[in-house]
Amino acid sequence: MTALPFALNHMTAPNLPLDAFFELAKSLGISAVEIRNDLAGNAILDGTKPEAVKTLAEKHGLKIISINALQRFNEWNAARDAEARDLIAYARDCGAQALVLVPVNDGSGQADGERQANLRTALEALKPLLDEAGIIGLVEPLGFKICSLRSKSEAAEAVREIGGSTFRLVHDTFHHHLAGEDAFFPELTGLVHISGVADDAVAVADMRDPHRVLVDAADRLDNAGQIRRLRAEGYEGTFSFEPFAPSVHGLSDPAEAVRESMTYLQAQA
Repeated sequence: MTALPFALNHMTAPNLPLDAFFELAKSLGISAVEIRNDLAGNAILDGTKPEAVKTLAEKHGLKIISINALQRFNEWNAARDAEARDLIAYARDCGAQALVLVPVNDGSGQADGERQANLRTALEALKPLLDEAGIIGLVEPLGFKICSLRSKSEAAEAVREIGGSTFRLVHDTFHHHLAGEDAFFPELTGLVHISGVADDAVAVADMRDPHRVLVDAADRLDNAGQIRRLRAEGYEGTFSFEPFAPSVHGLSDPAEAVRESMTYLQAQA
């Protein structure tokens, strides 16, 4: 049985400063991490220079697989263009391989025709910026009913049209389950986000980020099955832990909890 290549998103332990987060990953035998631009008091928001982040990652022997994320990427305007340029430059200078692209998620931009056009406009604008910096754009459809990009099929079609070498998809096990879409695109998938839902009282339509815990035997999203299928169909990339639940963020020993989840998922692989 080949070992699953795990990664760690800073959302797993958002209260840890970057150095401690990197140390957590290293202690788990994980060599790939995702950093975020939405954690107050932490890099990137605290003004930490990208070169300092790169040095810190190198000290711990880690590769930064992504910055998470450019929000509302498919609502392209002057402000988004400026934000994208800043994040892409930061990704380049800190040694990150990719930038996660998160769509509008407030009920707007959902009309048929409109959402597809908005997606293509954004990808066409992002492509030369990403290509110049040598950064991959990771398009992450969200399964919420109010999201402007729920379908991986729509995302895959646009990626193939506009730049399969520039863009990849994020397969998020939580959002895949919520979207109710059976399609898998292992050949276009650049990253998998993993988190589970164990609460048996919440309906699928009512699942939200605070329900997202580390995956164990109580998981309702069939993370194990999704991982098996992705690998069987040819995906060879990383599986990055991304739990949002306050119960996980408040753990006194996140290393033990992540290690237990790694052991469980490895046994199911």
